[in-house]
Amino acid sequence: MNIITYNIDELHSGRKIKDYLKNEEKLSSRFIREAAREERIKVNKKVIRLSYILKGGDIIEIELAREESQNIEAEEIKLNIVYEDADLLVLNKPPGIVVHPTKSYPKGTLANGVLYYFQTTGQNCIVRLVSRLDMNTSGLIIIAKNQYSHMSLARDMSKEEFKKFYKAVVHNKMPMLSGTIDEAIFRPEGDTIKRIVDEQGQRSITHYEVLEDFKAGQLLKLELETGRTHQIRVHLSYMGCPIYGDELYGKLEECHINRQALHAYKLVFPHPRDGKIIELEADMPEDMLKLIEDLR
Repeated sequence: MNIITYNIDELHSGRKIKDYLKNEEKLSSRFIREAAREERIKVNKKVIRLSYILKGGDIIEIELAREESQNIEAEEIKLNIVYEDADLLVLNKPPGIVVHPTKSYPKGTLANGVLYYFQTTGQNCIVRLVSRLDMNTSGLIIIAKNQYSHMSLARDMSKEEFKKFYKAVVHNKMPMLSGTIDEAIFRPEGDTIKRIVDEQGQRSITHYEVLEDFKAGQLLKLELETGRTHQIRVHLSYMGCPIYGDELYGKLEECHINRQALHAYKLVFPHPRDGKIIELEADMPEDMLKLIEDLR
């Protein structure tokens, strides 16, 4: 499973291997260069140069395993693994944990725990985040185990087959039972954290559906068509329906829930190896379930 293989037919005979890998197999130039420099690209079991001219019947093999290190301290942290194979690790992240070390959070992050897991299970992998979540957002997050799967998933995130779904509990009522919020999101000058709806920003699209009505709010299902920082939180606040517990885009609350009630509950995406559609779901955490019960 640490090798990807391509069988060359007569249609691609006479092409440089570099051009074939980039244009037909959609591999990044960086990936191709590094694999060639490290002699991980072979044709018919022999190491070749990127100027090699392909012939019908050639078999290209690219070795994915490589020696890598990462400036992250491994820590034993309990992980909720939803899916795993040779290329991917998908976790259900609890609220209150940072995804990757920062100056403010050098330890105790999800990445610290993932690196410990890789080391203790004998997997020669570094932590390659395909998706990220805010510290206080819970739910599914994808980690690639090798350079190839990270490159493929990052490339495919803009495809229709790659879908990200969330659930949120909001104040007030959305204008319709379902709809689309198509409003540009902008980062004001001098503010490194908060975003606003402003025509100067990047186009941002969020689809929503009301799943349940409460006297003091609604449970929403949301699908991201674009992936801007804080997109769901900004869009819902702009619509007059801030998420419960969201102090940045809503209001300080002394009850119900102590973080934004936002959960990345479902992912649908093509597997980087064979394109087969993977569909994964994660149950809502206890604090959101309790909030919903309180509002019913």
